[in-house]
Amino acid sequence: MLDSSRQRPQNLFGLRTFLALFCGVAFVVRATTGAVVIREDGGKLRVELNGALFTEYHYKEVARPYLYPIIGPGGASMTRDWPMKDTGKDATDHPHHKGLWFTHGDVNGVDFWSEVKKFGRIVHEKFLKSGPDTISSRNNWVAADGTTVCSDERTLRFYAPTDVKMLDYEITLIASQGDVTFGDTKEGSMAIRVAETMRVVKPIVKGQKKAEPGEGHIVNSEGVRDKDAWGKRAAWVDYYGPVDGRIVGIAMFDHPQNPRHPTWWHVRDYGLFAANPFGIHHFEKKPTGAGALKIEAGKSVTFRYRFVFHEGNEQQARIAERYREFAKT
Repeated sequence: MLDSSRQRPQNLFGLRTFLALFCGVAFVVRATTGAVVIREDGGKLRVELNGALFTEYHYKEVARPYLYPIIGPGGASMTRDWPMKDTGKDATDHPHHKGLWFTHGDVNGVDFWSEVKKFGRIVHEKFLKSGPDTISSRNNWVAADGTTVCSDERTLRFYAPTDVKMLDYEITLIASQGDVTFGDTKEGSMAIRVAETMRVVKPIVKGQKKAEPGEGHIVNSEGVRDKDAWGKRAAWVDYYGPVDGRIVGIAMFDHPQNPRHPTWWHVRDYGLFAANPFGIHHFEKKPTGAGALKIEAGKSVTFRYRFVFHEGNEQQARIAERYREFAKT
């Protein structure tokens, strides 16, 4: 185990980090806010914060890389278990909603969002050099016929303060194979499926005509709440509700330097929670294609998001204040 609190040449530090991700060596970053450990664990990367499991990064033999589970404050499991784990307690809709992920439903006409016939896959190519508290990788977006449509480089940085758990997710979309267009569809993009008990509405059971109210809530930076937050533009959204008898929440921040900030939100009362800067046709009933974003060959576009996993509602967790801090970075 290597301790990043020791001083070392920068190039050697980067090399050791790179090698550690392949050799199963655990890295620890020590600071006044706690410790982050990332290590290989049976074909996935295990991330520990302050000595406890926070999440696992799944990247082998999957439709796209994703994080699951995500363990929040007090040990609360904050993502739906199904389809990764069948507990018999979760709704079984949308099997492509796995943990926390980034993808899109129309990339040069290829569907990378769902997992139905002829869907595209985001294939892990390699890990990149990074710090001890980060996972950096390069990935290829591959159509069902084997054609690579584009690539990405993503960096996930983890933080271990004492009052919340945090993750920064930065992704650079690269037109590596020629021009690429991220099409105008609501099916995207930076997403998480929250725990079932956090839903705004309960799953519809046999014999019901409509869903009953749940105990969860959605609120955005403009004060719009619950189902009315769908399709609205906002700097941040917070989705909170009960898990194991305590109120916990997930806030997602859209960085001010992101293209099309403030983004639109594909956030549903049944538990899907996504930032989508491309789906203007659906969100604002504008002409088809209004939200499409073209990246010219050889160029790239970068998006940066922050997730805050907290106790209480958005006011108790000081989400507006935390967003202002993030916006300055």
